[in-house]
Amino acid sequence: MTKFESAVKQISASGERVYEVLTDLRNLEQVKEQLPADKVEITRLEQESIYLKVDLAGEVCLKLIEKEPYKTIKFGADKSPIPFNLWIQLVEKGAQDTRMKLTIKAEIPAMYKMMIAGPVKKFLEMLAEGIANFNFNEINT
Repeated sequence: MTKFESAVKQISASGERVYEVLTDLRNLEQVKEQLPADKVEITRLEQESIYLKVDLAGEVCLKLIEKEPYKTIKFGADKSPIPFNLWIQLVEKGAQDTRMKLTIKAEIPAMYKMMIAGPVKKFLEMLAEGIANFNFNEINT
């Protein structure tokens, strides 16, 4: 398993609010337009699944597989060329201050690791930045 981690990002919302929004993936409908369409496109949203078209990877489905209130949200990849899991880790520092880090663990064959590592890390940082910039307090749940 290869592990990739994003930088820690600050979110201006409570940990409870961030968790509440991110554990019902239908809430992301309100932010679809903020994604770079040439890199990733949300094609379908369900309560616990998100279907994406990802540049260089094709269609990927992420399913919510584990959650710990206000701390951790774990997704497993389904329909992905490379098996992986994605964790969202949350730590509330104050009433409107939550820190977040994303982690991907992927089964990347050794011969592809060097070729894939850069784009995966870039995608992870882009995703972390995008989540950190959501206005969680304005998303209707």
